[in-house]
Amino acid sequence: MAPAADREGYWGPPTSTLEWCEENYAVSYYIAEFWNTVSNLIFILPPIYGAIQTYKDGLEKRYLAAYLCLTAVGLGSWCFHMTLKYEMQLLDELPMIYSCCVFVYCLYECFKYKNTVNYPLLFLLITYSFVVSIVYLNLKEPVFHQIMYGTLVSIIVLRSVYIVLWVYPWLRGLGYTSLTVFLMGFFLWNVDNIFCDKLRALRENMPPVVGAVTQFHAWWHILTGLGSYLHILL
Repeated sequence: MAPAADREGYWGPPTSTLEWCEENYAVSYYIAEFWNTVSNLIFILPPIYGAIQTYKDGLEKRYLAAYLCLTAVGLGSWCFHMTLKYEMQLLDELPMIYSCCVFVYCLYECFKYKNTVNYPLLFLLITYSFVVSIVYLNLKEPVFHQIMYGTLVSIIVLRSVYIVLWVYPWLRGLGYTSLTVFLMGFFLWNVDNIFCDKLRALRENMPPVVGAVTQFHAWWHILTGLGSYLHILL
């Protein structure tokens, strides 16, 4: 029922600069990469709940922005994997940059005593987002996006480790759990890319439901979505 060969589907031939290891239209005629698509629910539903609770609790708008940005990443990734169209790819990848910038802002504002705006930091992050967007739209080189995204993630990780080690040590459990879950997702993302041919061949001889467990890009969504949600809680 789920052959390794790609099929034709509702959205036509892919126009994205990236394709992942999941077989195209193997599950649904209307969804190019079924498991990579539905796994984005972890990016959408928990952050919506978090945004609602943030609003009810009267917390600062930066936390609301963090939850909503994570939801935007999930919606963009859903559209990308469902269609494999270049425009939808941008809807996935650029919000990843923007959401990380929001996370960086939140982390560097966590010690302030009143509800103020750090305009220099805000200007720096907006400029970074703008420059990365313009360069990426012209280059159309996925590696550039991955480096720019990885740079932001590295800043987030280093800042978070500093906070849980030296400022709020009672948050170490949550901080390390968030980091570990995210890194597990990153590990599976690499496995999916490096061993794609072997994974596709393996799935040919497996029942569809069992084969779905080997869709490691979908696990990347689940684990990084959960890790990001826990990081906002942190």
